[in-house]
Amino acid sequence: MPSFDIVSEIDKNEVKNAVNQFRKELLNRFDFKGTDWDISEEPNALALRAESDFKLRAMTEILLQKLAARNVSLKNVQPEDPEISSVGRARQTFLLKEGLESDIAKKVVAAIKDLKLKVQPHIEGPKVRVSGKKLDELQKVMAHLRQTEFPVDLSFDNFRD
Repeated sequence: MPSFDIVSEIDKNEVKNAVNQFRKELLNRFDFKGTDWDISEEPNALALRAESDFKLRAMTEILLQKLAARNVSLKNVQPEDPEISSVGRARQTFLLKEGLESDIAKKVVAAIKDLKLKVQPHIEGPKVRVSGKKLDELQKVMAHLRQTEFPVDLSFDNFRD
């Protein structure tokens, strides 16, 4: 029976490329010469550190631009509140969300069922598997989900005929 998976993933290589471009730009920018700043890559997060809140906001804008330019969906990048120390140093973490949370997966399944097609969506951990007898109906589901707005970026994977 034909099927496909609905997932929410981030390309880690593109994130790494965006971080490298971010570093190169900050090294060449006049307003960051001689200042203390850093970006660290954690397994599912990026952490920015700067001398001041103003520099941190500038760094945040540059990072988001570089991620968007590398086709990393900003829906999957969740900024946390910046932390400002008593001496003015600033730090902010950006979580890189992967996988469908259960409430989002339920919304995806509900959107599929609203189509009233002969397909069966199943939540399987961090993904939703959709199966059906006709390829046309599976393609209709994909087209509908591309047009529907969700809080994370959806991609289709593992299409089987």
